[in-house]
Amino acid sequence: MPGFLLHVGATVLCAHGGQAQATAPNPRVMVGGQPIVTISAPHAVAGCPFTTPAGTPMPCVTAQWIVGATRVLAGGVPVLLQDSQATCIPNGTPVNIVVTQVRVRGT
Repeated sequence: MPGFLLHVGATVLCAHGGQAQATAPNPRVMVGGQPIVTISAPHAVAGCPFTTPAGTPMPCVTAQWIVGATRVLAGGVPVLLQDSQATCIPNGTPVNIVVTQVRVRGT
């Protein structure tokens, strides 16, 4: 599915509202003056309030990307799109991509 490319300034949240930030953006490809993000590097998650039903804290720590672009690569690695999917570690919940740049699309 086509979607807008993710860049460092995109707003990505874990399912519980924690802020996810790219750990290793691609410095060679820019969109709107900001580096794009590829599937290879996880996002670090901060501020996740998740606790188990027993009350034990189990916040999202990282988000590992599972699905990226099929036709657009940067440095030989698929880029992330607005419809890309990730799983948070350690609890296995998804992420929500809330805001991206709106000029460059990929598939």
